[in-house]
Amino acid sequence: MRILSERNFSMKQNSVSITGVGLTSSMGHSYDEFSSNLFSHVSGIERVAAFDVTDHPSQIASLIGEIPCPEGYDESEFRSRLRIEQCGIWCAESALRDAGWHDRPDGLRIGLVLGLGAEWMQSWEMDYRRGGRRAFDPTEEPAGMTTKVHRLLGLRGPQLTISAACASGNWALSQGRRWLELGWVDICLAGACDIGVTPLSLAGFGNLRALSRKNTTPHAALRPFDRERDGMVLGEGGAVFMLERTSEAINRGAHRYAEVAGFGATSDAHHMVIPCPEPQQGIAAMKQALQDAEVTPSEINYINAHATGTPVGDVCEAKILQSVLGDSAGRVPISSTKSLTGHLLSAAAAIEAVACLATIEKQLIPPTVNLEDLDPECAMLRHVRGESEAATIDITVSNSFGFGGNNTCLVLKKAA
Repeated sequence: MRILSERNFSMKQNSVSITGVGLTSSMGHSYDEFSSNLFSHVSGIERVAAFDVTDHPSQIASLIGEIPCPEGYDESEFRSRLRIEQCGIWCAESALRDAGWHDRPDGLRIGLVLGLGAEWMQSWEMDYRRGGRRAFDPTEEPAGMTTKVHRLLGLRGPQLTISAACASGNWALSQGRRWLELGWVDICLAGACDIGVTPLSLAGFGNLRALSRKNTTPHAALRPFDRERDGMVLGEGGAVFMLERTSEAINRGAHRYAEVAGFGATSDAHHMVIPCPEPQQGIAAMKQALQDAEVTPSEINYINAHATGTPVGDVCEAKILQSVLGDSAGRVPISSTKSLTGHLLSAAAAIEAVACLATIEKQLIPPTVNLEDLDPECAMLRHVRGESEAATIDITVSNSFGFGGNNTCLVLKKAA
């Protein structure tokens, strides 16, 4: 116990803050645009027009359209890249600029941790649809996306790709924080990207009956915790954050969005895609994060639920939240912003961390839209629905429970 106490003391003395945000989503390509649309309840879910969806059981998604080209980049060269690469470049470069590190001194060790999923599958699918054969000879593949972004931005620090399904973004933030604590980097870019709305993914998830089939009402299709929910809606986009040691960020006068205060992770080891019916591992991940952040359940001001709108998953998370919150279950505000953004798969945790930052900044809690007929099995919680709610928000919690049993929980604290 003495070792644990010393570690917690050391981590508290060297806390890590978010000083920059870069993002792209169906609700905007900047923090300010996303935040404005979030609290205006602007849905990014529409009928898919990028390819023919006539034969698909689910025909709706949350698409980002054209990704902006960063200032100073060659437009034609940028457009020649895969969209997942454009996403990573835009988000990372935007985070650097937002944090004031566009012009940076030589020798500055900038780390890069990106959560990604199925990047090769997306590349192979596009190539195959054009008549190519790269899927059958993967040794021909060039460097991965993290390496490409790392090289293009001229970063001089370690790089890492994390693939933990929906939990990838939380893992990336945790790893970036740890690199700073260990002194391996001076500053670190961490986040996740996913451009996963393709004919193959829409067909695959659709045939698994994981996707909503409310095709005629796209804005009302994703209904977390609602009795009429019938599945998730795929989304695309990403978010990358600049992480710095709090003391150094203060010394240079940087704007601090929040402190990365706590992280917890477990694995169900149950099934590749079906949530574990027993909530113990999800409970353990949340408790680890709260202990890491030195926060009690009664101190939480807002929880961004993973809640994807699937019949099984939402009930399972409700049980997890009830167990962790205990007597505070009926008091702590909870919502699922996926009802507006869609489910960004590997980038889900990252974009939901942005929602938590916006919640802290605006002192507003975004609602779960479309939550009209609350499922009795989820009714033990304090749901925010209909309209945003003003509140004093110093501590937020974000759950991300991914395929393969990847359970994570992230705690963000208001910058002191």
